Amino acid sequence: MAEFQIIDAHAHLWLSQNSEVQGGRVRQLPNGRAEFFGEIRQMLPPFMIDGRNSAEVFLSNMDYAQVAAAVVTQEFIDGNQNEYLETVQRQYPERFLCCGMCDYLKPGFAEEAAGLLDSGFRAIAIPAHRLPLEEGRRVWLNSGEMLDMFAIMEKKGAILSVTLAPGDVQVKEMEDVIARFPGLKIAIGHFGMVTCGDWLEQIRLARHDNVRIESGGITWLFNSEFYPFRGAVEAIRKAADMVGIDKLMWGSDYPRTITAITYRMSYDFIVKSDLLSMDEKRAFLGGNAKSFYGFGELPDLPYIKNMSE
Repeated sequence: MAEFQIIDAHAHLWLSQNSEVQGGRVRQLPNGRAEFFGEIRQMLPPFMIDGRNSAEVFLSNMDYAQVAAAVVTQEFIDGNQNEYLETVQRQYPERFLCCGMCDYLKPGFAEEAAGLLDSGFRAIAIPAHRLPLEEGRRVWLNSGEMLDMFAIMEKKGAILSVTLAPGDVQVKEMEDVIARFPGLKIAIGHFGMVTCGDWLEQIRLARHDNVRIESGGITWLFNSEFYPFRGAVEAIRKAADMVGIDKLMWGSDYPRTITAITYRMSYDFIVKSDLLSMDEKRAFLGGNAKSFYGFGELPDLPYIKNMSE
């Protein structure tokens, strides 16, 4: 869509999905399904029959939906995808910014992160909402080795992509990290887990100059309301009034969210909304992400008319 330059600030890629998270198993099955913590879930659209969530399929979706670039973050439930994403970053540097991910449950992850950055990654992902939170097992975001890793990242100009547990559970830890590393760019995902209590405590973190909020998964969080996700736009409006639209970025959480809607639908409800101005839509859908992540020249993607039109 010519009036908008669109960048997806939260997406996922994998060639195979097989992991264990705090004793729960995730294993890919045929026809886009997965065993997910003892349940069978539709993890991918059913036409992705081999379980492969590849860069090439995503690029086809991006081109069709006129999404110029995407940030590929990581999640423990998908398994570690560093090897594949290093290849993706090398093959498609203009279209993707890929995040590396470490094993934060084992000592030595700060050194691991340094190696990932030296190998070409420009960002590191922490799915902090899946870290142990129980007393005696808790992995603190401001622990000694985490701080060592953040110091390395700040020095190397890397970006932190982090999703926090619902509410304010990890907010104080993040406040400490932000105060210690004002030069570390931080993107907080899932729009602060907007449908959960105290979500605005996460949004308030964006009052700091180096922090942004991205909306990956917002259509999942408002799935019970469904398209056109009026409640999601109202939440974006509320957050913009609190911290400024320049602190907010669109993200899709592709591919999981497109089991319910199309990729284009994951942003066009914002385009069609009357709660945001045209300038606010331009900033939210791509302008803010372009400057924050440092994307360069982006492709001009023409609209391709559907056969059904």
